Amino acid sequence: MDIQTFDHTKEENPKNLELITDILEFAGNYLHLDEETEISVTLMHNDEIHQINKEYRNVDRPTDVISFAINDADDDIIMDPEMAEEIPANIGDLMISVDKVAEQAEFLGHSYERELGFLCVHGFLHLNGYDHMEKEDQEKMFPLQKEIMNAYGLKR
Repeated sequence: MDIQTFDHTKEENPKNLELITDILEFAGNYLHLDEETEISVTLMHNDEIHQINKEYRNVDRPTDVISFAINDADDDIIMDPEMAEEIPANIGDLMISVDKVAEQAEFLGHSYERELGFLCVHGFLHLNGYDHMEKEDQEKMFPLQKEIMNAYGLKR
């Protein structure tokens, strides 16, 4: 996978940026995604994710992770089938609050790395069409999320 990471905090440990790339690559292989699949991850503080949450989701508070899936866009681009095959699939963008990662890791009693990995996998699954709003959807997403985390080695 082509994984781009952006650190708006300028504070993140390089090992955590490596973790993001590694766990998303692992999750992509787990779901058998094409190796040309593209995704971006932006790390930010609560104030920035709060503004994004307010603007795009009408929720006036910071959150831990926001997923913007490309395939959720209302505009369908019509393109020549041969041309479409040559363009890598971009599944979307993840935005993660490092402040929420730290808060939730402390609250849940596990490592910062485990929480960061979890939010990456959780958001990644959203970008791939998984959801948890309905019970039936939860029954698919949550076990898969746990399976990926355990197989990667970030067990709870």
